[in-house]
Amino acid sequence: MTIRLVRAAFLIASLWLAGRLEPAAAGDAAPASSSSSPRQRTLLDAGWTFHLGDITPATQVVAADFDDKDWRRVDVPHDYVLEGKYSRSDEKTVRGHGYLPYDVAWYRKRFTIPGGDRGKVLRLDFDGVFRDSEVYLNGKSLGRHPSGYTPFSYDITNVAKAGGDENTIVVRVDPREFEGWWYEGAGIYRHVWLTALSPLHVAQWGTSVTTKVRDGDQGASQHADATVQIDVENRSSDRADFRVACEIVAPAGETVKTFESPPQSVAGNETRQVVQNVALDNPRLWSLDSPQLYQLRTTILSGDGDKATVVDRTTTSFGIRTLRFDADKGFFLNGKHVRIQGAASHQDFAGVGIAVPDSLQEWRVRQLKQLGCNGWRTAHNEPSEALLDACDHLGMLVMAENRHLGDTYRHHSQPGTTADDLSDLATMIRRDRNHASIIMWSMCNEEGLQGRPEGVAIFKKMMDVVHKYDQTRPITAATNGGWMNPQHIAQVMDIVGINYHIQDYDKIRSRFANKMIFASECMNEKTTRGEYADVPETGMRSCYNLSEEAFLAVANRPYFAGAYMWTGFDYKGEPNPYGWPDISNNTGLLDVCGFPKDKGCYFQSCWSDKPMVHLVPGTWNWPGKEGQNIRVLAFSNAKRVELFLNGKSFGASDMPHDAHVEWQVPYAPGTLSAKAYDGDKVVASDAVETTGAPTHIKLTADRTSLRAASEDAIVVAVALLDDKDRIVSNADRRITFAVKGTGRILGVGNGNPADHDTDKADNRNTFHGRCIAVVEAGAAGEIEVSATSPQLADGRVIFHAD
Repeated sequence: MTIRLVRAAFLIASLWLAGRLEPAAAGDAAPASSSSSPRQRTLLDAGWTFHLGDITPATQVVAADFDDKDWRRVDVPHDYVLEGKYSRSDEKTVRGHGYLPYDVAWYRKRFTIPGGDRGKVLRLDFDGVFRDSEVYLNGKSLGRHPSGYTPFSYDITNVAKAGGDENTIVVRVDPREFEGWWYEGAGIYRHVWLTALSPLHVAQWGTSVTTKVRDGDQGASQHADATVQIDVENRSSDRADFRVACEIVAPAGETVKTFESPPQSVAGNETRQVVQNVALDNPRLWSLDSPQLYQLRTTILSGDGDKATVVDRTTTSFGIRTLRFDADKGFFLNGKHVRIQGAASHQDFAGVGIAVPDSLQEWRVRQLKQLGCNGWRTAHNEPSEALLDACDHLGMLVMAENRHLGDTYRHHSQPGTTADDLSDLATMIRRDRNHASIIMWSMCNEEGLQGRPEGVAIFKKMMDVVHKYDQTRPITAATNGGWMNPQHIAQVMDIVGINYHIQDYDKIRSRFANKMIFASECMNEKTTRGEYADVPETGMRSCYNLSEEAFLAVANRPYFAGAYMWTGFDYKGEPNPYGWPDISNNTGLLDVCGFPKDKGCYFQSCWSDKPMVHLVPGTWNWPGKEGQNIRVLAFSNAKRVELFLNGKSFGASDMPHDAHVEWQVPYAPGTLSAKAYDGDKVVASDAVETTGAPTHIKLTADRTSLRAASEDAIVVAVALLDDKDRIVSNADRRITFAVKGTGRILGVGNGNPADHDTDKADNRNTFHGRCIAVVEAGAAGEIEVSATSPQLADGRVIFHAD
């Protein structure tokens, strides 16, 4: 080891042991600025005031002495559209967006900056505002950001007041021009940060780590080469001398490599990129079953020799894995063939709209993984960092999608015709390129120019932008037509995504035989949890609407790499096929609350290796239908399934691959059950019973410990149970929630796509015996959540926030 590397290792270790290089956890508020902590990120989510409706002139609202005492107090993330009332008044405009009103709104916040931050570079970072935001600080305009999906920042060094004087942020939001055709919400719906930096620092999203595994790409590989690129920005007017010291920390927490750059120099108001190559022995590869993540800890040292001082430090997570995309055999991860078993999902969730707490992103990913899902398509826009972090940590294959073909922002109904401003695309690639879970970049979805020469020209320019920042992943798009045209964007993309059109799969394959093909969107059958008949008048869709034909069209073609189903979760807006009274889309494997639907259980039978069997219908309460035949289906990954009613066998059937078996069963109250066999061995079973009337409420959650004062939220699920603790799916009740202690209710939901009650309440009707409340922790302490309904025993659950 050279003297410089020894010095780097000693310096880094000393600083970490001293606590000076301990990074704040992602999403947590950074500690107050101090001279020993050169970079600080302070969360500015709490304590905003809010006004719905426009105010003119803007000069009065942005003035520091403007009186906002009558404005409502809110914390962000915040989706104010969810607070509106459903109305059919303008079918053409509002149907796709959930029949809710969209209007201009204003936010204001007062905050102070420590005196120790004088002389630092100060930046306001917005993770996401929907949409067309204008931001002011202390009466001065900082700028306008049209896109509702990409993060943006403003340098406030020369506008902010440090040292105890009050600063006032004002944000105007105008969501009236839509970017999509689904529910998009509105407001400051992701985090807001104050970042304080030394003038010499790592540039925003200025770290890139790429890896290449040597000795083949099997899990037993012995070596990996890592290329570390650090963009060092000098915001002072003077030239700065510096060094970059790095430490790579393995998944188990041990340091496996330290290295330091030679002395560097960067001119004033310039950026210098420092590239370092290192070898890693016995790397632990990121995979779906073992998503191993490394950390790169970067320290910027200003000055020469032993007198150098630490002026910045960052931590970047990354994974080591190999990706291969084969035109004949599909996708390979670390040399192993992996079928993409993914789902596309929009970003809203019951109770919170688009303002989804970070902790719920991990919960949502876990719900899909329980069904055997291994991929997430970010339909149709850049997602929150918290979602990508969850996919990294839990192991998901992400199709990361840009909003539009062409320029940064346009209304969804306007075709993209130029590529003069691709800054939003560049932002997505730079921010997200270190996420191990991302396996491909999608430039757009179902664009009108996809099969025209001008579309191809735009797509090429977009590919150039991606390649400027990342050359390790293929570029694709979700296309839905025009594949036989003389020119099509599929000709220039690396791998071909196809939306629907199963009748054209082989023709498309023939034209693009040298490229891997996958279903970027398919299987969009609409089903409503717990419903077994199509009833347009009430907006219900039967769970007997099956997805087999479309899924088998993909599964039976070996050249297909797999598919991203439409969708993982039901979502607000785009209420196909009926429209009103539906306000939500019914295509999910799970409903808007995350309760599994029969559709999800079908895909579980196709995707999961764990033996399972699932009966349809999911209820055996059919009063008045005694003696009438009920259609009964079974989904299973076993070899054979046998059906019983009250102990009497209705016969066993061999289970066709990725399909179902079914019987006609004369209804009689009791227990309908199924046994799944491997040979003569029972490997799984399922049963539904005729229940009594509901007698009590049961509350459940996936954990009882929450993080205090960190916006940690949890889904509390309600089940109506009878006196034998069986869920009662044919009797619904109004549930009222209450919280004692340090928590609060963010919202409620029940999965009924035609329920017009507001999500922003403390009560909700159950739907087929279920509903949820989303509860957020506050300060440290005990949180008791209760659920009550007349004539039912209460349900209670206790959480601890630490």
